[in-house]
Amino acid sequence: MAEMHPPRKGLLRGTLRRRGIYILPNLFTTGVLFGGFYAIVQAMNTRYEHAAIAIFVAMVLDFLDGRIARLTRTQSEFGAEYDSLADVVAFGAAPALVMYEWALRPLGRLGWIVAFAYCAATALRLARFNVLHDVVDKRYFQGLPSPAAAALVAGLVWIIEYFDLQRTEALQATACVVTFFAAITMVTSVPFYSFKDINFRRSVPFWAVLVIVVGLIVVSVSPALVLFGLFVGYALSGYAMWLWQRRRPRAPK
Repeated sequence: MAEMHPPRKGLLRGTLRRRGIYILPNLFTTGVLFGGFYAIVQAMNTRYEHAAIAIFVAMVLDFLDGRIARLTRTQSEFGAEYDSLADVVAFGAAPALVMYEWALRPLGRLGWIVAFAYCAATALRLARFNVLHDVVDKRYFQGLPSPAAAALVAGLVWIIEYFDLQRTEALQATACVVTFFAAITMVTSVPFYSFKDINFRRSVPFWAVLVIVVGLIVVSVSPALVLFGLFVGYALSGYAMWLWQRRRPRAPK
C-alpha cells in the first residue's frame, strides 16, 4: 500500500492564501458595492446627477481593487466572487434603475423591458467573463466591459443634468437606444482593448507623466462632457476594431 504523505506546509499555506479574505482589496470592492447602492438611493430621491457620479466613483474603485490585489499579492477566490457580485449591483442594477427612473419610466412597458435587458446583460457578461477569463486573450475583452457600459448610461444622465437640459420625448428615445446599445454590446463577442498589458510597476518616460497630467486637466474642465465622450469613443472602438479585422485579408492556408 502506498504511503500517505501529509500535505506540505507551503502548499497548504498557498491554498489558504488563495481562499483567504484580505482587507485592503475587499474594502475597495465594498466601496464599489456602496457606490451602486448609493446611486439607487439618490435616483429614488430624484437626485440623478449624484446617482450618476456615484456610478463613476464605483468604476474608479473597481479599477483599483483588482490592481491593488495584484500589486500586494492578495488575490483570492473570495475576492473574485465578491467583486463579481458588487459589479452586478454597481454596473448592472444601479444604472438600469437610475436610467429607468430618469427617462424610461414614461415609456411604460418598453421602458422597464429595456432597463431589465441592460441588467440581465450585465449579469450574463460577468458570468461569461468568470468562465472564460483563463482561456481568452488577456489584451482584449469579449464584449463591452460592464463598467464601461455603466459609464455610457450614467454619463448620459450626468451630462443632461449637468447642463440642465429638458427631458423631452426625443431624449427619452435617445436614453432607450443608448441603454439597449450598451446591453447588446456587453453580450457580443466584439473585442475591446483591456489595457491589462500596461505595467504600472515599470518606469515610464517623462512625456507619459505629462500626458497623464494634461488628461486630468482636460477632464477637470468639464468632467461630464469629457468622460461621456471618452466612453462613447471606447464603445465604438470595439466595432471599429471588429470591422477592421473582418476586412483585413486572411493569410492563405
